[in-house]
Amino acid sequence: MKNALYPSRIELSKSSFEKNVSFLQDYVGKDVVFSSVIKGNAYGHGIEDFVPMAEECGVRHFSVFSSDEARKACRAKNYEETHVMIMGMINNGALGWAIENDVSFFVFELNRLKAAIEEADRIGKQARIHLHLETGMNRLGLEEHKFEEAVSLIKKYRQHLQLDGICTHYAGAESVGNYVRIQEQIENFEEYCDWFEERDINPKHRHTACSASALNYPETIMDLVRIGISQYGFWPNRETYMNFVKRYPDVQAKHKDPLERVLTWKSQIMSTKKVPAGEFVGYGNTYLTSRDQEIASIPIGYSHGFGRNLTNVGIVLVKGERAPVAGLVNMNLLTIDITDIPEVSKGDEVVIIGKQGDQEMTVASFSEMRNFMNYEVLVQIPSSIPRFVVK
Repeated sequence: MKNALYPSRIELSKSSFEKNVSFLQDYVGKDVVFSSVIKGNAYGHGIEDFVPMAEECGVRHFSVFSSDEARKACRAKNYEETHVMIMGMINNGALGWAIENDVSFFVFELNRLKAAIEEADRIGKQARIHLHLETGMNRLGLEEHKFEEAVSLIKKYRQHLQLDGICTHYAGAESVGNYVRIQEQIENFEEYCDWFEERDINPKHRHTACSASALNYPETIMDLVRIGISQYGFWPNRETYMNFVKRYPDVQAKHKDPLERVLTWKSQIMSTKKVPAGEFVGYGNTYLTSRDQEIASIPIGYSHGFGRNLTNVGIVLVKGERAPVAGLVNMNLLTIDITDIPEVSKGDEVVIIGKQGDQEMTVASFSEMRNFMNYEVLVQIPSSIPRFVVK
């Protein structure tokens, strides 16, 4: 394994990401701003390593959840024109930093709007804001009865504000079960945008689409899209993929997923041991050898995101073969059965997520074994595991 300093490593495939961005940009339209969503440590891919790689692939707009993620993204970016947008949490104390660094942020409360105006006035520089409207998700968003006051403030303090966008977020666009609710949100947003336009409030961008809504509801693609999970090579869910290939049969005809997984998680064989039949392996008595077996130890465990609930059910890849977990997953160690895999040696590569030979351990299969969503597995990969960009 490259760089033997670490027990495991994450590899980010630049070529796979480039293909994903190309496919998604072609789909949404060349003139649509592609905002790469990198919340949750870039969905586990690592903000510090992912942002420069994405820039090399042409991405110049990134969306984060909070001001601390924005700071990481700003430190990681290499191009002056690269823009960072905060979609969620920013305390008033961080507004000054955002304004000074041309970081835009969502405004979903009048108090935040007022605080942004005050801070922009103090600094002497415009705050770049996006009005986040409540359209029916009932989570974050400026409610309709507050629109008049927002308009009044924006008009009165135009010199302190740059209206980068008007936006909203949909309540589960990946599921057909939410169809009626999503349609109502789409209608509400269009109505609200018209209302603001009538009052001479004209944002630079209108944006509502995440991966799921862009893929399932093309009408939500406006002049900016906020693409998260799909840029990393994952469909929001199986339903979204099936709906997409029905609309675009040429994709299905190619018998190849147009999205490629960017992330591979690798470790190595730490040690091997022959264990006679009738012996317990590891802590306790959860695994009893049914024959003479060869057991290998891998230097990862639940502290690295390989959950204890994968005890005796998890699978990794060794020499292109599937090797089952044998015994309790420990904090920093797990044991696997390599009896039927010939010539396994200390230092051999182990793939936890990704391809090896003709086999693949997908995030989906890893998720199913843990009873998690794809998103959960990805964001729970610790930031302490080093990320490396590969071709």
